[in-house]
Amino acid sequence: MTISGNNVDAPKQTLIFSYGTLKQGFSNHTLMQDLISLNDAVFLGNYITDLRLPLVRGPYGVPFLLNLPGTSRHRVRGELYSVSDSGLQRLDVLEGITLGHYERLPITVRPEVCDAGDGEHRLVVAAEAYYAHRSFTEDMWRRSGQVGFESFSHEVAKGYVRRDLRPKDRSFREQITLFCSSN
Repeated sequence: MTISGNNVDAPKQTLIFSYGTLKQGFSNHTLMQDLISLNDAVFLGNYITDLRLPLVRGPYGVPFLLNLPGTSRHRVRGELYSVSDSGLQRLDVLEGITLGHYERLPITVRPEVCDAGDGEHRLVVAAEAYYAHRSFTEDMWRRSGQVGFESFSHEVAKGYVRRDLRPKDRSFREQITLFCSSN
């Protein structure tokens, strides 16, 4: 989405659907707060995925949205933000885009309040989300027993280990590979 108006040099904004630790009340939300304070992000509200997608936990309880539409019984709940290009760069670094942890891909979401079940006038919004990297998506789904979560809630997050408290002997990508190959 590009913000338009009289200013042809208006900065580009990207809608980002956050479903995990960047949400309010979770460990990485401090980054979103920083982006908001710098006018690099705006909170738009609570949203839910339009499609049913798996949300699983990987090593250290890290949440991963899997790009496997229709394989889960859940629509995933999260938050929608409008983020500037410089804010997006900071999010890409946190999410390990260049390291093969996540990839930022299109997603359709709708306001959570519109999930009344009647199907009328559902406002569907095109955004982007950080999905598990495609190189391990299928293995992560298999490893999770093909069971996902509707939300990265405080209950689901109980096993989460902050990045600074994780062992440093292996990269996170190596930990993902070990996690996916274990029973």
